[in-house]
Amino acid sequence: MPDDALPRTLRSARDLVAAGLLDPAAEAAIARLSERYAIAVTPAVAALIEDPRDPIGRQYIPDAAEAVTAPHEIDDPTADAPFTPVKGVVRRYPDRALLKPLLACPVYCRFCFRREVVGPDGGLLTEAELEAAIAWLAATPAIREVILTGGDPLMLSPRRLGWLMARLSAIPHVEILRVHSRVPVADPARVTPALVAALETEKAFFLCVHANHAREFSDPAAEALRRLNRAGVPLLGQSVLLRGVNDSAEAIEDLFRAMLRHRVKPYYLHQLDPAPGTARFHVPEAEGLALVRGLRGRLSGLGQPTYVRETPGGGGKVPVG
Repeated sequence: MPDDALPRTLRSARDLVAAGLLDPAAEAAIARLSERYAIAVTPAVAALIEDPRDPIGRQYIPDAAEAVTAPHEIDDPTADAPFTPVKGVVRRYPDRALLKPLLACPVYCRFCFRREVVGPDGGLLTEAELEAAIAWLAATPAIREVILTGGDPLMLSPRRLGWLMARLSAIPHVEILRVHSRVPVADPARVTPALVAALETEKAFFLCVHANHAREFSDPAAEALRRLNRAGVPLLGQSVLLRGVNDSAEAIEDLFRAMLRHRVKPYYLHQLDPAPGTARFHVPEAEGLALVRGLRGRLSGLGQPTYVRETPGGGGKVPVG
């Protein structure tokens, strides 16, 4: 679909129908679903969708199946709430913590484990809440690594992002900063020189790019990643194993080869978290293990991510198998 036909982010069932990405007969059901789970498909992503059921469309186009909760699915699969010492901070490990400055994303993935809370209202921490979160991190010397997530931290303005990076960099015991983002592939126009400059820090810093299919590395995404790379930003890749997206030997190999071509080191391959309404994406762990083991011998060690899953009750990530 040509970019000029999609000048703005699609945010409703009506938008998707008008763009030819949703059957008009499904509009009413998806409109009801959108009251619970947000919709957003950027022009960059829409341009990659050849069919709503293809590996790109499947990730972003809502489906009525999302309204059905399978018996194994739970509302808070990663158990953020019990590990939240102050609003916006999640600490599951002794030496690191998540900081969620906002809950808005450029796109809303249909398999997201935070899909109940992310949305266009932004969930932006107030000035006081963000100050309290930073104060907690500064007062907890065991924290050596802070991971900015959300939502998507690169949705912040360059001014705000630069301010936050500077505040976190000034905490003496914080040695590593990390940002997890969909922006470079889902909304690459946001990766401006100003945004890249905002990521400058003297601390060790890594940007973890979420992508699940090789076709997400479009020409605009490639330019965004080159801009980050030229600025010296180390790039890691994280993916989720998804039925109908990357659950074949060819698709998973193509994905990690695409990452390596764009200087993104595959880092984590996640087993799908059992969020409500995501059963259509589920791949059994035995299949996932076979796919990962099949990569050995075909792909160098540079392209081998760690296959992980979240343990129940917020116990953190452990390697599968």
